[in-house]
Amino acid sequence: MQTAHWKHFILILFALMLTACSTTVQRINPDQEVALSDRWNNIDSKLVADAMINDMLSFPWYQNYDFTHKRKPTIIIQDIRNKSDEHIPVDTFINDIKRSLLRAGNVNFVVSGSERSDIRKEREDQALNAAPGTAAKFGLEQGANFALSGTISSIVDSNGDERVKFYQVDLKLINMTTNEEVWNGQKQIKKLSKKGFF
Repeated sequence: MQTAHWKHFILILFALMLTACSTTVQRINPDQEVALSDRWNNIDSKLVADAMINDMLSFPWYQNYDFTHKRKPTIIIQDIRNKSDEHIPVDTFINDIKRSLLRAGNVNFVVSGSERSDIRKEREDQALNAAPGTAAKFGLEQGANFALSGTISSIVDSNGDERVKFYQVDLKLINMTTNEEVWNGQKQIKKLSKKGFF
């Protein structure tokens, strides 16, 4: 009888241990910050993009262009390079920049690189296969007035128990006609992580 009780007890204890060690998944708001490490995350990307776009649109180039041309400037994003010591999905950061600018309603974008090539191929296909009058026309692409480019860099400092991760994002906006650098922005993020005692 005693052996049966011990077996039950061990089975219950084993079941509790399995339950305690299981992984749980919970859906949360994408805008809620979850800092699991000191690495670059989606909140950093959004905060940096929003801050830099606010800064960009506050510089004189925007008011001067709007006053002279009476229309929104068109921007092409050329290259934003990750020079940090970790993998940062630059495409996500670029999309955060685009969303922030488009949400402000102050600029237009034109696509670059392979995306532009894909659109041109689609236009060629439409010229051959689309019903008359429905195909997109050639030679009507919008040219960019300004080119945006930049870098994401990082520095790590550590003393064993504490670690500081410093990120710096530098972006610049170039006038495509004159080659003038009309805006140069910088945003920095510093994260401190401490080792726990357990």
